[in-house]
Amino acid sequence: MTMLSNLAPIPELYVSYDSAQKLKLEAAELQSHDLTPRQICDLELLMNGGFNPLKGFLSEADYDGVVENMRLADGTLWPMPITLDVKEGFADKIEIGQDIALRDQEGVILGTMTVTDKWVPNKAREAEMVFGADDLAHPAVNYLHHTAGKVYLGGPVTGIQQPVHYDFRARRDTPNELRAFFRKLGWRRIVAFQTRNPLHRAHQELTFRAAKEAQANLLIHPVVGMTKPGDVDHFTRVRCYEAVLDKYPAATTTMSLLNLAMRMAGPREAVWHGLIRKNHGCTHFIVGRDHAGPGKNSQGQDFYGPYDAQELFKKYQDEIGLEMVDFKHMVYVQEKAQYYPVSEVPEGATVLDISGTELRRRLREGLEIPEWFSFPEVVRELRRTSPPRSKQGFTVFFTGFSGSGKSTIANALMVKLMEMGGRPVTLLDGDIVRKNLSSELGFSKEHRDLNIRRIGYVASEITKNGGIAICAPIAPYAATRRAVREEIEQFGAFVEVHVATSIEECERRDRKGLYKLAREGKIKEFTGISDPYDVPESPELRVETENVDVDNCAHQVLLMLESMGLIAG
Repeated sequence: MTMLSNLAPIPELYVSYDSAQKLKLEAAELQSHDLTPRQICDLELLMNGGFNPLKGFLSEADYDGVVENMRLADGTLWPMPITLDVKEGFADKIEIGQDIALRDQEGVILGTMTVTDKWVPNKAREAEMVFGADDLAHPAVNYLHHTAGKVYLGGPVTGIQQPVHYDFRARRDTPNELRAFFRKLGWRRIVAFQTRNPLHRAHQELTFRAAKEAQANLLIHPVVGMTKPGDVDHFTRVRCYEAVLDKYPAATTTMSLLNLAMRMAGPREAVWHGLIRKNHGCTHFIVGRDHAGPGKNSQGQDFYGPYDAQELFKKYQDEIGLEMVDFKHMVYVQEKAQYYPVSEVPEGATVLDISGTELRRRLREGLEIPEWFSFPEVVRELRRTSPPRSKQGFTVFFTGFSGSGKSTIANALMVKLMEMGGRPVTLLDGDIVRKNLSSELGFSKEHRDLNIRRIGYVASEITKNGGIAICAPIAPYAATRRAVREEIEQFGAFVEVHVATSIEECERRDRKGLYKLAREGKIKEFTGISDPYDVPESPELRVETENVDVDNCAHQVLLMLESMGLIAG
């Protein structure tokens, strides 16, 4: 009997162990490219067959075809550009026909590539065609313009070894390992479920139903490469998945981790996910509402319509060789104490549902999460990583002119928070930081930015570890303050306090005599005199210090922290 085509081995790009040892030695002589985290994810799926039929990073002709009409130059369906983007300086050193070594961030050689193509892509066009709009609110478009290199290199890849993962090793499978596993268990029909979020009861109901309807076994196939900024980290998610696995009937379901760097490209991403699942031996695929959507665009509208992904997938499902299973939106019916698809809810019944936003609010405020919504084991894992706000670290960031009273208020706030106790408090005052972190920096715009970035980095580490950081630099530039906010908000709250003392009042106080020196031209680029200050547009709090005592200002900050739930009332 011939083997089922979805379970037969598929081609990989790896060479044999002996050849790999030999290649490693030879590759030491080659020009090396240090792969970015996203490129490492792409390379792993190229080498292990997850991106079959690709034999390497796209050539220019393949790239053009993929961008314009979702097809490689030879007509094969492929919706996503898989490109090796590099900096111009590196590209200048590379000749066509040359081999380069591809290394991970520790310098380990994962593979080599023969460069057949080198070109400067039209990134605006790529954004427009692949993501539907050249809009920086889309995380992948922002990545394309602000992180990815300017030049693309294309060419076939020779795999030497897979990237090393130190976590959840037993749960990571190559396409061929999964196919062998399905063969061994006699699974013929396998429905894949793609997720980048923790699984709650509704997901468990919907996947179980989908598998039953397709008379198939279930593969929960979560992405653990790169997802969307702000998503729950994969360590927490995998612990949540493991807690849910034994809620499925024994021997019907398995879970494997997919080291994919998602692009959040909606409809095209769904087709791409289908091709990847096909390579992993699946026969069916659940496509959700707004599958792989990144949220809102800069106009506040959703990037993709709720059913765009399903429609595009349906159009290509025969060619992909994978059948789409409709994602039924499941809701809890109170009277029946069970889940129903929205379309089958009995008339007049009470429907209960909790949105993602509402779930995050309940976690943040330490409120109850009902058992009908999620499994206690999952809630326990989520609470471990996101305790209520009053137990999380946070940063208070004062900004204002020199002499506005930032340090004085920051000191008063520090003492008040220490008196309350419960969390360690660190004051990162401008002068202290200049002495201990930034002693070699001057006062040019570039150096002042670097100084603020350092303060932000230290504050983010303090916040991540559950402490309170109080920062009081001048921080004149809005763009730098935004970058610091983004870095800190991954781990806890960022409270911006604008100390709105007027420049005239600061100059009247002139405790350190700096304004006088600036007026005399002895200090160049002085904020408020010869250098701009971007007034914060929407800080969490604005305090006036003229005719108000310091104690009152610090008290206003405390009330703000209390209203945000960061300190217990």
